[in-house]
Amino acid sequence: MEGISDIKIVGVDERRPPIIRKEPYIDVYFKLSHQAPVDWCKAFNSLTSKLASAPKIKEKDGLFIETWVRNADEIIPLLELLKGKIVECTKLYIEEIEAASNKNNAANASAMSETGEQGRLNQIIASLNFD
Repeated sequence: MEGISDIKIVGVDERRPPIIRKEPYIDVYFKLSHQAPVDWCKAFNSLTSKLASAPKIKEKDGLFIETWVRNADEIIPLLELLKGKIVECTKLYIEEIEAASNKNNAANASAMSETGEQGRLNQIIASLNFD
């Protein structure tokens, strides 16, 4: 199973290859290794919203980074920039998940420290094995 840390650009969308047209730009659709979660896509879009090439991921799809360049020479530097943004986004996303988990753990520890019948009930519930 692929995890959030495995997300990377693996190519361009075969169905929408970059094409030279009369417009002064080239659309580029980079393909991700697997579908990214909606929250990760939102974080990525927020992280890249100020970039000139306006890269973004459709949150429901989560498979392609849609962007553009003015000429073919800009594709390689843009790819390198996006690779860095993916790593940065993944790091931030994992930190948010860990922070939320730590908050839940603290709340659970607080509930476990209760005394009396409620504390005993909390300990029994916490010890249940659902395997």
